[in-house]
Amino acid sequence: MQAADFIDDIDIVVRSGNGGRGSVHFRHEKYIPFGGPDGGDGGKGGDVVFVCKKDLSTLYHLRKSSRRFFASDGGDGSGEKMKGKNGESVFIPVPVGTCIMDKSTSEIIYEMLTPGEEFIILKGGRGGLGNVHFKSSINQAPRYAQPGEEGVEMILHLELRLLADIGLVGFPNVGKSSFLSVVSSAKPTIADYEFTTLIPQLGIVNHKSRSFVVADFPGIINGAHLGKGLGIHFLKHLHHVKCLCYMLSAESDPYKAFLQLKEEVSLFDRGLLNKASVVFVNKRDLINDDDEERIRDSFRKEGIAPLFISSLTREGIDEALDFLLEVVVSN
Repeated sequence: MQAADFIDDIDIVVRSGNGGRGSVHFRHEKYIPFGGPDGGDGGKGGDVVFVCKKDLSTLYHLRKSSRRFFASDGGDGSGEKMKGKNGESVFIPVPVGTCIMDKSTSEIIYEMLTPGEEFIILKGGRGGLGNVHFKSSINQAPRYAQPGEEGVEMILHLELRLLADIGLVGFPNVGKSSFLSVVSSAKPTIADYEFTTLIPQLGIVNHKSRSFVVADFPGIINGAHLGKGLGIHFLKHLHHVKCLCYMLSAESDPYKAFLQLKEEVSLFDRGLLNKASVVFVNKRDLINDDDEERIRDSFRKEGIAPLFISSLTREGIDEALDFLLEVVVSN
């Protein structure tokens, strides 16, 4: 998938169908010149329905459409108590993890989390009652029928939040993609420059007869919560992960980078700090034992014992997977 094809948020307009009008009609039979009312009811308007599809991974297919999803109106009633045809509903396929929000208020209406589930966001208008329903002893020939109930129109903001057990959080070029390629079958683009990862990468890790999903998000930079770099577009995906894995590089100052990452995450959504978290220091092969001990000392003041790994030499990888599996199982 190209970066341009990964669309994780989009605005669309939806409208449910109007209900059909009830009919004002009277029986016309050969030997009954003054027949009673027999106007039928109007049909119900179509609904607007979201469908959760596991074979979709982006909202790109909606970008290619008109972004307007209108259900059809119900048909009008007719004589002989004939009910109007119900309007056809419109079905909108979305990936697992799609968050449906009211564009005007930013309120979350619903989250599509289960493959195959359907959610009716707007119900079609009810059809109006025909005049047959308004006959009474006082009014034997009612010339009134109900109009159909109008449908509803909304502007929605759809936001895809990827579902993963572990979310890799780190600055560019710390080795997140390399780690993912080592522990899973994912094949992310890897190079020695910033922002190699332009779209999220998901990898399924199989370890000790269990499996879990690890997500590599594009690197965060200072000011990401304000929209700088690529991070702001992907921080929202952290809402659904079970554990944040802070990936740091032994080349620079891992402790300083850790504090900066925590600050960016906190400024975006402080609630994310309540999630389980682990700290990995990658590129262990580039430092000596004294460097490692110095780094460990800096983390002790936070009560954190970082795990040192090397995606290149695979040092500490098995221990890292043991740790992640334990976190996934316990959360």
